[in-house]
Amino acid sequence: MEMNQYLEVFIEESKEHLQSCNEKILELEKNPSDLSIVNEIFRSAHTLKGMSATMGYEDLANLTHQMENVLDAIRNGKLHVTSEIFDAVFAAIDDLEEMVLSIADGGDGKKDVTTVVEMLKAIESGDTSNLVKTQTAATLEKTNLASQEYDDFEFTVIQQSSEQGFSAYELTVSLREDCLLKAARVYMVFEILEQLGEVIKSVPAVDLLEEEKFDSQFTVSIVSKESADDIKQKVMKVSEIDEATVVLLDPSSLSVSGKTQKNLPQQEATGQVNEVVDSDKTPNSNSQEQASKVTAKSSSKTIRVNIERLDILMNLFEELVIDRGRLEQISKDLNNSELDETVERMSRISGDLQNIILNMRMVPVETVFNRFPRMIRQLAKDLNKKINLDISGAETELDRTVIDEIGDPLVHLLRNAIDHGVEMPAERLKNGKPETGNVYLRAYHSGNHVFIEIEDDGAGISRERVLKKALDRGVVTEQIAATLTDKQVYELIFSSGFSTADKISDISGRGVGLDVVKSTIESLGGTVSIDAEEGKGSLFSIQLPLTLSIISVMLVELQKEKYAIPLSSIIETAVIKKEDILQAHNQKVIDFRGKIVPLVDLNEIFEVPQENENDDFVSLIIVRKGEKMAALVVDSFIGQQEIVLKSLGNYLDSVFAISGATILGDGQVALIVDCNSLIK
Repeated sequence: MEMNQYLEVFIEESKEHLQSCNEKILELEKNPSDLSIVNEIFRSAHTLKGMSATMGYEDLANLTHQMENVLDAIRNGKLHVTSEIFDAVFAAIDDLEEMVLSIADGGDGKKDVTTVVEMLKAIESGDTSNLVKTQTAATLEKTNLASQEYDDFEFTVIQQSSEQGFSAYELTVSLREDCLLKAARVYMVFEILEQLGEVIKSVPAVDLLEEEKFDSQFTVSIVSKESADDIKQKVMKVSEIDEATVVLLDPSSLSVSGKTQKNLPQQEATGQVNEVVDSDKTPNSNSQEQASKVTAKSSSKTIRVNIERLDILMNLFEELVIDRGRLEQISKDLNNSELDETVERMSRISGDLQNIILNMRMVPVETVFNRFPRMIRQLAKDLNKKINLDISGAETELDRTVIDEIGDPLVHLLRNAIDHGVEMPAERLKNGKPETGNVYLRAYHSGNHVFIEIEDDGAGISRERVLKKALDRGVVTEQIAATLTDKQVYELIFSSGFSTADKISDISGRGVGLDVVKSTIESLGGTVSIDAEEGKGSLFSIQLPLTLSIISVMLVELQKEKYAIPLSSIIETAVIKKEDILQAHNQKVIDFRGKIVPLVDLNEIFEVPQENENDDFVSLIIVRKGEKMAALVVDSFIGQQEIVLKSLGNYLDSVFAISGATILGDGQVALIVDCNSLIK
């Protein structure tokens, strides 16, 4: 039986089952007596075992089988759930996830899981003393033994190097969570290692490291005449490295695989991510239980589609939108009733097609939110804090391109809330709060945007401390500081001046890398704002567009040039008399509904040659970025239109206040104005 054709399905569905196990175990921890949850975890483990055995991944199947035995003992009342059991099962799931990722990267999914299996067997037999010993052994194993397998060639290199007086080491490097340029750090580590000896293996592979397709940890095997301490000290000199562990390899105890990676089925890196159009699809398995599920769900037919195919479909449709605009323009010029009718019908159909394609690309934010409960549990445990994470609106959908980018900023904000926002239990009790801190993660739709909020009931943000830090670092002057509102002060923690501090506890620990969070969100066409109250808590609100490729704009003219301004930034349009323009601090401003709003002349910004300036009236578009506003001066309005956003390419990637371009119905190119850049 040819298994390669099922490999992609196996990988995706294994990830789904493991994620389900993670979620359900966290749920079981809150409701230990609910056996229905145990049954659900058992079913996922049972299915995964059957799939792994069918595909020939024995290590996966064996570990899942042992985990299944423990779950079976719990649901039959032979075992009572304890924190030790949860920790052991989580350790098993971590190993299973590692093996599945190994398979996805073209590996053979093999891993020495003896220690975890012994832990699970100790739990199953009720021998808790043995469990403690096994857990200790597991810790020692992680620090003293090789974690990687080596093929015949690599093993031969290590063995021969040892005979010639070289030592073989396995170096595991952990980058900091807020590391900005992971590939650059990897390059610097490899530069050092190549001076110290010969690199023989890296996990993940070098090309994946260069493309930053790894979390925060990678392992490099090296032969060298240097000592382990010297290697560690030199590697730790690279900035943004959290930890480096060097293990001396003993050739006689290495795990050697019978196959090299080139003999295994490979996948293109870009083809590993599949879009799940519907989560009802049932895994292929040889178990009768799964067969009955397939029958039960046959009425809901689904198919998995590679995300690349959806990207191609979207690009083709974008071209169709451009041609649709061109046809509409020609139809207006010719004024032919039959042509008008045909074009109108085509516009309706292509509009429906657009909605279908966009919906196919939409993914629930739960695909990102799902990994947070486990992360919060571990973080709370490490910090000795009690945290309750409340997630709502996980079914809210976003475009896949936005989903792929939003994960890291959310991780950063959540870690900030738990590490520096929520106080220690004793301090909370002292302040009259419950010892368990609450962190709320919400998502909801509003118009053409999705809002994601992260709120905590912790210590909040101190206005005085933030201002003091901002003044010390030269982020603001004393004159400006005196005029700032509370909200403007809180937003100072997004400035890059705060992210360079080695110690930032004097401003509630907020600010490490938050400038990166802000720039990432703004690169997606979104905004982030803060609201806080000292002693009560903080609220970070992120606003994101539903999709990035097709947007609604207001077309305007500057002399004979056409520009597009996104409707999402516009409050309203206005025409005022020139005499209503005021001067304040050498800046032209207007009085807009009681607020002083600065004027930005787009003709000056984009250096458009002026032909006539005799008009007594000025056309304005009022735009907003968060709480700040500006009035953009244009020559005339053309009207609203849906356009396809195209990038300017690599040669024009830093044009001020221009986010892209589009082709209009008459064939002209219109530049798309980036309002965020114009408002400071």
